[in-house]
Amino acid sequence: MRIATYNIEWFNALFDDRNGLLEDSGLSGREGVSRADQLAALGIVFTAMDADAVLVVEAPDTVRGRSTTAALEAFADRYALRTRRALLGFANQTQQEIALLYDPDALDARHDPIGDPTGGHAIAEAPRFDGTFRLDLDTDAAPESVTFSKPPLEAALTTRGGLSLRLIGVHVKSKAPHGADTPDEILRLSIQNRRKQLAQCVWLRRRVESHLDAGEELIVLGDFNDGPGLDEYEKLFGRSGVEIVLGDPGKRGLYDPHARMALSQRVGAMPVTARFYIHPEGRYLQALLDYIMVSPGLRRRNPRWRIWHPFDDPACYRTPELRDALLTASDHFPVSLDFDDGP
Repeated sequence: MRIATYNIEWFNALFDDRNGLLEDSGLSGREGVSRADQLAALGIVFTAMDADAVLVVEAPDTVRGRSTTAALEAFADRYALRTRRALLGFANQTQQEIALLYDPDALDARHDPIGDPTGGHAIAEAPRFDGTFRLDLDTDAAPESVTFSKPPLEAALTTRGGLSLRLIGVHVKSKAPHGADTPDEILRLSIQNRRKQLAQCVWLRRRVESHLDAGEELIVLGDFNDGPGLDEYEKLFGRSGVEIVLGDPGKRGLYDPHARMALSQRVGAMPVTARFYIHPEGRYLQALLDYIMVSPGLRRRNPRWRIWHPFDDPACYRTPELRDALLTASDHFPVSLDFDDGP
C-alpha cells in the first residue's frame, strides 16, 4: 500500500468554474509556468508516484458551483490515473481545500469526523475540527478560542488487504506575519501566529491520543508549515508543532523518520520537501514542511518513506522528464509511504 501527501501550489487556478481543466497558455499561479505545463507536469508526477491514495493539500476549492471532488476526478480522468475517486472533508474559505484522491479498487474511504460539533461555542476538550477549541496560549489563565482556517480531513480507510486505519490530513496555518509593516508589528504578529499554530497542534495531538488509546492504526500527514529548528520562535516556545503532534517516542508516539532526523541533528544535511525562490536574495530556500506520521502498529508493517525530491532522490534525478515535472508542478515535493497492508 502506498499513501502520499502532496501540496500543489495554486492547483485551484488550473480549473474553470465548471470544474474543467484549463489546459492553455494562460499563466498559472506559478511564476513563468503556463496552466497547460503545470497540469502536464502534475500528470507525470502522479503517474510516477502510482500511489493508492494521495492527500492533496491546496486542492481546488468548493464554492459557488465549483467542486473539489469534480475537479480532482476530472484531473484523474484526463491523465488516466488509478486514483480516480476524490474525498473532501470540511470545505473552507481559503481556495485551498484538503482532499484525498484514491484508488477505489485498492481501498475504501469515507469522511468520518470525530468530536462534538461546537458551532460558535468553544470547548476545552478536542472538539470536531470544524469547531472551536479553547486553550490558554499565553499563560494568563484566560483561555483563547482557536479555530482551523483549513479544518483537517479525517477519513476512515479500509484496504483491500483488510487493514482498517484512520487518516488525518492537515494543512496547519502558516506563521508568516501577513499585514505587518513595522518590526514591532512583525514580532507581535509572528508570536501570535505561532501561538495559534501550536494550539492547533495541541488539538491535533489530543485527537491522535484518542485514536491510539482506542487501539486504532493512524496516519497523520500533510503540510505543517513547521518543523524542528525551522525558526527562532521555537526557542521562545520550547518546541515545534511537529514535535507536539509526534508526541514522545514510545507507545503513544507517532513516527516520521525525517522529523526524527531533524530532531536528532540540528546541524548538517537535512531532508527537505519544499523549495521556494527568495527574490530579494536571488536564491532558493529549502525546508522540511511535509510529513507522514504513523502509529506504532503501522511502524511494524515494514514502512518505507520517500521524498520525491528532483535532486536528492537518485531515481527522480536520473529521470529527466520526472525531474523537470517535479520542478514545474509545485514548490513542494510529494512524500510517500509504502507499508504492508495484509493480515
